[in-house]
Amino acid sequence: MADFRSGKALGLWQEATKIRQEWLDHGLSTQPADRQIAERSLTMIYARISRPRPRFEWVSSPAQALPLITGWPTLDDLYGLIRDPRKRGKPPLASDLATSLSRLRGALSAGLAHPDPEVSIARQSLGKEKRKPWPELPPVKALDTGVPLGVVLHQGVRTALHRSLADGFRAPVRASLADDPAQVPACWYGQQEASWIAYYDALHRLGLARYGPGDLDQLGHWADLSRSCGWWWPGEDVCVVVDRPEQARTERVPGSWHDEVRLRPGGVRYRDGWHPLLP
Repeated sequence: MADFRSGKALGLWQEATKIRQEWLDHGLSTQPADRQIAERSLTMIYARISRPRPRFEWVSSPAQALPLITGWPTLDDLYGLIRDPRKRGKPPLASDLATSLSRLRGALSAGLAHPDPEVSIARQSLGKEKRKPWPELPPVKALDTGVPLGVVLHQGVRTALHRSLADGFRAPVRASLADDPAQVPACWYGQQEASWIAYYDALHRLGLARYGPGDLDQLGHWADLSRSCGWWWPGEDVCVVVDRPEQARTERVPGSWHDEVRLRPGGVRYRDGWHPLLP
């Protein structure tokens, strides 16, 4: 395991930026979906929660998926099961899937060589003063001023990709789907799930984490899925999967230190012609 405060830290950070770019490219890819890989990965993810291979229904845009997922659970429905697990009836598949994914991410965090900011916000001690979060600084300055490499990697890979792919892409697209996006059934985002996948992948490839064989295998299925398709809604018998967009034009976020991007107005178009975010 690397010494985070040694001269190796800058070299590891530079390697991490290459991995981040690799995953950003996957997150913004406009290549047609690799349906064979996506279906194989989804079948393995279903098997992990003791579900048989579903029937796959491919659509060309999130808008085209809406008639197929009417009545499926929303995020509020899933949170309701967490708040009151005594509710009668079998939990929906999406609930079991969310639980399985949470356990995986917890296991990956446990394999890191340092306290993971993903589950425990790293803070610096200021003597008798109130402990504060580590500052977000340009990466080289952060390392020079003593911010641990683990924190810099979380900010520069996990947080930066989340801003680009979640805040900068999927959130505005989802907002275009309905007058009340909260009523859109819960889904997973395929290529735009890359932020957390890239984070754990980078730490593993840099030698800063050791994962168990089963956890590494699961991470591989999620990684393959992120490399191969767009959004997907899991149902008991059918899984609705969206092809990747035909066009995704982005612009750099002003003032960002980690090459963060966002969609340009009208910058995304799907293969059925759906063109949200028009100016």
